[in-house]
Amino acid sequence: MNAPEPPTADEALAHAAAAGIHVLAIPTPFAVGRVNCYLIEDEPLTLIDTGPNSGKSLDELELALAEHGRRIEDLELVVLTHQHMDHIGLLEILPRRSGATVAALELLGPYLADFPSSAIADDEFAQRVMRRHGIPADLATALGAMSAAFRAFGSGAAVTRPLQSGGELALRDRTFQVLHRPGHSPSDTIFWDPDRRMVIAGDHLLANISSNPLVSRPLEPGADGSRPHALVSYIESLLATRELPAELVLTGHGPPVTAHESLIDERLRLHRRRARKIRGLLDRGPLTAYEIAVELWGNVAVTQAYLTLSEVLGHLDVLVRDELARELSDEAVSRFAAA
Repeated sequence: MNAPEPPTADEALAHAAAAGIHVLAIPTPFAVGRVNCYLIEDEPLTLIDTGPNSGKSLDELELALAEHGRRIEDLELVVLTHQHMDHIGLLEILPRRSGATVAALELLGPYLADFPSSAIADDEFAQRVMRRHGIPADLATALGAMSAAFRAFGSGAAVTRPLQSGGELALRDRTFQVLHRPGHSPSDTIFWDPDRRMVIAGDHLLANISSNPLVSRPLEPGADGSRPHALVSYIESLLATRELPAELVLTGHGPPVTAHESLIDERLRLHRRRARKIRGLLDRGPLTAYEIAVELWGNVAVTQAYLTLSEVLGHLDVLVRDELARELSDEAVSRFAAA
C-alpha cells in the first residue's frame, strides 16, 4: 500500500493557520530573500522572529499584522529562533512599542543585551578565521568593511524570558518544547509542539536550500575563542531533529517542510558527497580551506568568501573527525592534508 502524499505547501500553511499560526513573509536586504516570521494567535499574542531593521521591513510587518487584525502594539511576546540579523533586526523597536516580553535561549541573552559590541566581536572573530585559513588580507579587510556596513540591519534588547533547552514555552492553548539545535548558528533554537506535531524551526532546516553551518564566535561563557566545528554540530542537530515525529516544519525562509526525515537524509547525503570531493582534492597535497573553496566554486569563493570558507571548514572538520584528513598549523596559516 502506497504512503499518502505529503500535503502541499499551501495545504501545510492552511493547517498551521487553522492552529492559529500565521506566516508573515518580511523582506530582507540579503540574498536569501524574505524571512518568515510567525504570528501565533494565543495568549500571550506571540511573534516568532522580527525581520531585519529597516523601514521597508517594519512597514511590511505592520501591514502583515493588520491583515490579521493586529498591530505591533498588540504583541505580548516576541520569541527568537537565533541570532542572525534577518531574525532579530526589529527587536529594539517591537518591545519598545508594544511592551512585549522577549524570549530567547538563555545563551543568547548577553549577545542581544549589547548587540553592537557582539557584532563587532563577531567581525573580529571572522577576521581571525579568514586570515588563518588563507583568505588574502586585502580581501578579508574588504569583507570586514562590508560586514560592518550591514550591522545596522540588526539590533538587540534585553531577554526578559530566558529559555532553557529541554524546557518549555507555555502559552494558553499550546506548549512548545524548547530544543537547542546549534550548527547554522550557535544559538539555533527550534520550538516543538508535540500535540500538533509541528516544529517552528527558524533556519535549522529549510526546504529549498541547505542551511550553511557558519563558523561563528562561540557564545558559551568562558569560551576560549577557538573555532567551533559548526558542521559537526549541525549534523548532530539534524540527527536529533530527525527523531521527532513531526508532520510539519515551519521554516525561517521559503515553504514549509512536510517530510522532514527524507529531507534530512538528503542533506546528510549532500554533506557526505562534498566531504568525499574535498578529500579527493587533498590527494594533490596540503591545501588551505580558501584554496579548496576557490577550487570548488571559483569566483564565488571571492564574492562570498566567508560563506564558502565556512562550508569547506565544516567538511574538513568532518574529515579530521573521521581520521581522513589532518590539520597542519604553522604560526600564520592552517593547511589540511590527507591523513
